[in-house]
Amino acid sequence: MNQKRMMHYQVEASSWSYYMRVKSMEDEMERVVKLASQSAVVIFSISSCCMCHAVKRLFCGMGVNPNVVELDEDPKGKEMERALMRLIGMNSTNAVVPVVFIGGKLVGAMDRVLASHINGTLVPLLKEAGALWL
Repeated sequence: MNQKRMMHYQVEASSWSYYMRVKSMEDEMERVVKLASQSAVVIFSISSCCMCHAVKRLFCGMGVNPNVVELDEDPKGKEMERALMRLIGMNSTNAVVPVVFIGGKLVGAMDRVLASHINGTLVPLLKEAGALWL
């Protein structure tokens, strides 16, 4: 009988741990969405990432002043990075950053940003979000 109680308790502890992990992921997802909607252009970045530097230079070169969230300088950066991975559908251990939001909407990682720039849809997005006036 005592063993059954112990097993029941372990299941509850395991469930609680799972609940707390899920709750933490939801909190970080909400934080990402909130940060993404606070500026016309938001870039989630890691300060030492060369691709992040390239996307920041792209926007600055266009006359856009993005809000940059450096995940490696934020105490909850790893959790936000996992939330970003879920948003863009990445399940691998590859680097998720940079991730760009324009007008509060997810554009995506570097490949999507460059594809939008090349096919001519990036500038209209920036104008619509109020990040570019020309």
